[in-house]
Amino acid sequence: MSVALVWIVCPNTEVYNSFGFIDSSVCRPVDSARSISRSRSSIYDARLRKSKNSYSMNVERQKRAEFPVVCSMVANPAGEMTVSSEQKVYDVVLKQAALVNRQLRSSGDLVVKPDVVLPGTLSLLSEAYDRCCEVCAEYAKTFYLGTLLMTPERRRAIWAIYVWCRRTDELVDGPNASHITPTALDRWESRLDDLFQGRPFDMLDAALSDTVAKFPIDIQPFKDMIEGMRMDHWKSRYKNFDELYLYCYFVAGTVGLMSVPVMGIAPESKATTESVYNAALALGIANQLTNILRDVGEDARRGRVYLPQDELAQAGLSDDDIFAGKVTDKWRTFMKKQIKRARMFFDEAEKGVTELNSASRWPVWTSLLLYSQILDEIEANDYKQFHKESLCEQGQEGTCSSSCLCKVCNWPNENVTVRHELGVQRDTPKIE
Repeated sequence: MSVALVWIVCPNTEVYNSFGFIDSSVCRPVDSARSISRSRSSIYDARLRKSKNSYSMNVERQKRAEFPVVCSMVANPAGEMTVSSEQKVYDVVLKQAALVNRQLRSSGDLVVKPDVVLPGTLSLLSEAYDRCCEVCAEYAKTFYLGTLLMTPERRRAIWAIYVWCRRTDELVDGPNASHITPTALDRWESRLDDLFQGRPFDMLDAALSDTVAKFPIDIQPFKDMIEGMRMDHWKSRYKNFDELYLYCYFVAGTVGLMSVPVMGIAPESKATTESVYNAALALGIANQLTNILRDVGEDARRGRVYLPQDELAQAGLSDDDIFAGKVTDKWRTFMKKQIKRARMFFDEAEKGVTELNSASRWPVWTSLLLYSQILDEIEANDYKQFHKESLCEQGQEGTCSSSCLCKVCNWPNENVTVRHELGVQRDTPKIE
């Protein structure tokens, strides 16, 4: 008897969480739900023992207790077996980690390739990075200050990545978003292909083209972010968290995968490369889930509901309740669960920050703590975010930034300017 481990999903009904064995000769279940709990537990525990540092295994353990488990194999309404969003994303993670592992095996460290300068291009390339620096400083000041703690090569690369992501996001959320068509996104992706081949279209593209030539960065996360922009063109509802998870990866989790090769992994880290990438992915997912919860009212006014429809229904809520913007006990209960999930991803992300190169941790801590503070503000506001576009006021950013500073280790001597601007002394205590 040949057997296969499967996940049974009944279309049009609530998901039935069940592992079972299928007898291929008669195609019937030969194990019942009696042993589901024991079987699932032994499977997870074996995987956890195999990879203690694996983010995905820890998330799976928590999802088992707190949320519907997102499994790797599901059946669609036509009865065909498909791969879950989490598995699709994890496949990308493995590919990115493999690129870094290959360089580590060949050089023993994540080294930056030297500049290959063509006559007359050095000043243009320097100007391109300077412009990326200006954009980052203008639109993400706290994050920008954190990048100044990094080595010059790494900070320039992060600026280039940030600018490309911002330009991509503005295609669907910027002032000209109403004029952007799927064809325009196709052209943007074609430009991406060109810059990865060393054929940048403009100055800002040139900075990213130089960056991806120096660091082991793969094109897939960039393409996936563009796919997230396409999704915003045609999709305004998400049936379940599996669909929402994929969207969060497309528009935010991809940034972590782009950045890890530049940030660098600490030489003393014992974590696997995959686990560091998964922690970066978790931060992107957590940040986007937080964005969704903060902006639920603003999105509703645009006719969008970025909340799992099945979980809304389970809470006794519908789109009409979201559009009405009424804060009820049902809404509070629903929000508590969503916040708990987002914090679970933040917790997993935090485990990976200390595995990064010490000089690269500041901007990551900044992002993690500023965004997680938004969840605190939502709770303090009694979940009344329908009519408040921003719950993290500017005045609070400094307080949160101070907390971030206490988590940054081994401040490099050359960052006197940054410490002076932030009002931090050299002997700032480190908290791990």
